[in-house]
Amino acid sequence: MSKRPHIIIFNPDEMRADVMSHLGNRAMTTTNLDTLAREDGVSFSRAYCQNPVCVPSRCSFFTGLYPHVRGHRTMEYLLRPGEESLFSELKKSGYYVWMNARNDLLAGEIPGWAESHADEIYYGGDFPNPPGPVSGVQRGAKGTKYYYSHFKGQLGLDENGRNYNGDDDTVDAAIRRILNPPDDRPMCLFLGLTFPHVPYGVEEPYFSAVDRSKLAPRVKLSECTGKSRIIEKIHEYAAMDDFTEPEWDELRATYQGMCLKVDDQFGRMVKALKEAGIYDDCAIFFFSDHGDFAGDYGLPEKAQNAFEDCLTRVPLLVKPPRGVDYTPGVSDALAELVDFYATALDFAGVKSSHTQFGRSLRRNLKEHDYVNRKYAACEGGRIPEETHCDEYHSFSPGVPETLEYYPKMMAQADDRAHSKGIMFRGERYKYVSRVSNEDELYDMAEDPQEKHNLFGDPAYTDIVREMQLDLLKWLQTTSDIVPYEYDARFTPEMMFGRIRRMLPPGKEELARQLIREGKGFAEIITRARES
Repeated sequence: MSKRPHIIIFNPDEMRADVMSHLGNRAMTTTNLDTLAREDGVSFSRAYCQNPVCVPSRCSFFTGLYPHVRGHRTMEYLLRPGEESLFSELKKSGYYVWMNARNDLLAGEIPGWAESHADEIYYGGDFPNPPGPVSGVQRGAKGTKYYYSHFKGQLGLDENGRNYNGDDDTVDAAIRRILNPPDDRPMCLFLGLTFPHVPYGVEEPYFSAVDRSKLAPRVKLSECTGKSRIIEKIHEYAAMDDFTEPEWDELRATYQGMCLKVDDQFGRMVKALKEAGIYDDCAIFFFSDHGDFAGDYGLPEKAQNAFEDCLTRVPLLVKPPRGVDYTPGVSDALAELVDFYATALDFAGVKSSHTQFGRSLRRNLKEHDYVNRKYAACEGGRIPEETHCDEYHSFSPGVPETLEYYPKMMAQADDRAHSKGIMFRGERYKYVSRVSNEDELYDMAEDPQEKHNLFGDPAYTDIVREMQLDLLKWLQTTSDIVPYEYDARFTPEMMFGRIRRMLPPGKEELARQLIREGKGFAEIITRARES
């Protein structure tokens, strides 16, 4: 590459990998993502997030660090001064950084902190609220099956035939910046979208574009054995057992319709890049921060320490810039979202400011079967005394039952259910270690829907022991980081005090000057004696 590429980051919230048609979804066609994977990039079919909720996930993939390294594993502990991000590193290296105001990354209470990571933050335009559900609010009364479902269904259209939301506004703003660059600097554009996050609602033509008859089989909790306490507790509080299969299909199809709108928005951005004549010079990354139950296990939304693939396996598509050799298509190699961080810096020619654990996917773009890592990890939950990690405690005297998030927050108030855990996903098996000792093991080849927990079965003892040892080694390797800057062991006065009696007469000022320049003991003494 003769010049540094533009870095384009398209980041929907709560999008599962299996909604994309090129990864097997028969109910709809994600035309633009399929085209990218088929012609211009690579889609990683087994990419995993490092935390199943948004803030910890973003703090991870924008730093190349796992959540446990600096404790960024809660919704209320974000990056603070002294911590770099991909944005600040690219900005310091000469990139023009544009982002929308969907943050979930930088501590908002610190004046100027978010602004220091970008040249331009788009805070949103002034547009009318989009129409609500066509059928009106159908949540019903407390105790009925829709009350905690987050389901809204088909949304209405305005007088222009649209349901123009904040994501549409963000994409339009990014397109304006693409077509009107501020100067000749390479750009980093971050589009952090809300869709397909709950509530489940989408307008036409997306609502009807999903073929309900072709939806993949839903994972039913009644068919599972040994599932986690967090899933059991959310299921208990959500009380959606009266949902019929057609009703679940409607919720699932609405969610997928939201993903279809994201695909359409992505296509509009790609069209703008081509119109601006910079498409070939762009490194484009499309990925989600985590997934969504969307009806699997009888649940809506997500959970902080559940690690099923519907929550942890996410889309990750990479279009490399001009000059990077690649083979379009789908790679089944294990990947993590921290690898996005390493790959973006690799393409930009920028060195990370700190130890990081992502691995550039450059080689995988050409060799789809190259093994870049043996395991993919995801973390979540808390230890009992960490009320800061428990959203339940942010309410006083308690979570109101009218809140649609009530089931999840009540489940998280259970110390055992919300226990700290780590998922370790290998080539065939997925192991989950929890501090509550309620571990899980799934054979992903024989049981891809993760219905039957094999932990405790004597036939798998050796597999569990091997994965536990590998997990321990991984924790040792990633337990901390060392900044690349060197610290002086002594203050200038300490240094001078140690060498003063070793100096020839009249060399005191020279020694002080060399100390100010950061020279070491041996060099200072040698130069003082030889001068």
